[in-house]
Amino acid sequence: MTQPSGTGPVPPNPQHPGGAGNPPAYGELYRGDSGSWRLPAAIAAAGIPVGLLWWLLAPGGLNLLSGNPSLASGTNAEGWLPRDLVLAGLFLLAGCVTGFLLNGKRTGAPMPGTVLSAVVGGALGALIAWQSGVLAGQWWGPDEDTAANASIAFSLRAFAVLAIWPAAVAIAVFVANLISLLGKPPEQDS
Repeated sequence: MTQPSGTGPVPPNPQHPGGAGNPPAYGELYRGDSGSWRLPAAIAAAGIPVGLLWWLLAPGGLNLLSGNPSLASGTNAEGWLPRDLVLAGLFLLAGCVTGFLLNGKRTGAPMPGTVLSAVVGGALGALIAWQSGVLAGQWWGPDEDTAANASIAFSLRAFAVLAIWPAAVAIAVFVANLISLLGKPPEQDS
């Protein structure tokens, strides 16, 4: 395979925002998204408010969701599963919102690299949310004696919950694209 001589016409770039008569700058045809780190960074940064919300809502934290005073302390083992489920629900919500915002109102599916970076951002966001919730529990929660069990402190027992956010991003993008394909009329052959 030989390289093009470079003296021929420049192929048109369908993604080039310039006028139709202006050729794109060198490298613009093949350049990836220059802000490729911004999407996963923004999604990962969303993990901080998700983690704080987990501590506010879950048993063992401020327990605003159930309001049951017997679940407010981490010494009650009946609050450990709901604590993990609150985080799972927040991750599911965050993943669905991320996936549907990623699809947006554009026609067509997002690029596979964009979806992959959003999934990576969701995984990082899940880790950040988990750690920021645990940190909030250490800072603002009551001092608990964890000698009997480490789960007495505000923590996550089911680590598989961390996979929900990135999985929900991928599933939400798939469902949004499937819905957009179902709404399109079939193309006519001419």
